[in-house]
Amino acid sequence: MTEVSSLTGRLLVATPALADPNFDRAVVLLLDHDDEGSLGVVLNRPTPVGVGDVLEPWAALAGEPGVVFQGGPVSLDAALGVAVIPGDEGPLGWRRVYGAIGLVDLEAPPELLGSALGSLRIFAGYAGWGPGQLETELREGAWYVVESEPGDVSSPRPEKLWRAVLRRQRNELAMFATYPDDPSLN
Repeated sequence: MTEVSSLTGRLLVATPALADPNFDRAVVLLLDHDDEGSLGVVLNRPTPVGVGDVLEPWAALAGEPGVVFQGGPVSLDAALGVAVIPGDEGPLGWRRVYGAIGLVDLEAPPELLGSALGSLRIFAGYAGWGPGQLETELREGAWYVVESEPGDVSSPRPEKLWRAVLRRQRNELAMFATYPDDPSLN
């Protein structure tokens, strides 16, 4: 088995060439990446479903826009909570993934975490890759890999996140932020 350099905590930003409609202009936060595969959530796919409609106890803690996000095409009937917790210690019911970003145990009582949460997003489903699958997609040029910032998880304008993440890059990737939605109309 070849050693895989972990990309946990980084963002996968879909390139304009990525043909999979599940990931068109997607920004994926990688929550786990090792030689057994990868798992992440799409940060910029809000649904019209309110958090209170499916996980009422967590609704008051969910950040704006207060809706469930489609985390990816896998297991859409399962929910993942991702939260930013400032500081060194996280409360019971929260597991650090990278930096201040971690996973929330949605089975835990919300009161355990409420006072510590900086922001919370609820995702239906996730994006997953088997061993070596993501590395193949990276070699094929399907994704840009960039550093995440804690604010990416709770972006108040998730529909603008793809452009915003690219625009903040300090290299040629910043140019792709202006890539037209439909280049044939150019």
